[in-house]
Amino acid sequence: MFMNRATLIGYLAKDAENRSSRNGVNFTVLTLATKASWKDRDGAWQSHSEFHRCIVWGKFAEFAATLTKGMHLQVEGELRSREYERDSVKQRIWEIRTESILKLDRAERRQEPDPAEADEAIPPDVPF
Repeated sequence: MFMNRATLIGYLAKDAENRSSRNGVNFTVLTLATKASWKDRDGAWQSHSEFHRCIVWGKFAEFAATLTKGMHLQVEGELRSREYERDSVKQRIWEIRTESILKLDRAERRQEPDPAEADEAIPPDVPF
């Protein structure tokens, strides 16, 4: 049995990028930033940030293209590597082939009217 599943929670480092492959298929690239923090031997806090390339294909790419820098997300998918050649040198990059995106931002709060103001808004002679 095999399993290749990556789950990342972080913030979008930049706005989603909508792109097309060589054969005309649309996809979206997300750059997700994660951070690890720890105390070193001297008790000082240290941290390290990673930037993860997440690729979203198909109709789901249309939704992903609406995501903007700073959004808090959970991304799940398969970890994939691929090679390409630049200046006659082979390069290998790792990507998450994204299968699900969960927005973790809190919903904006609606301004609830003050109950006292609500009573004043209805004239007393108006029947219900």
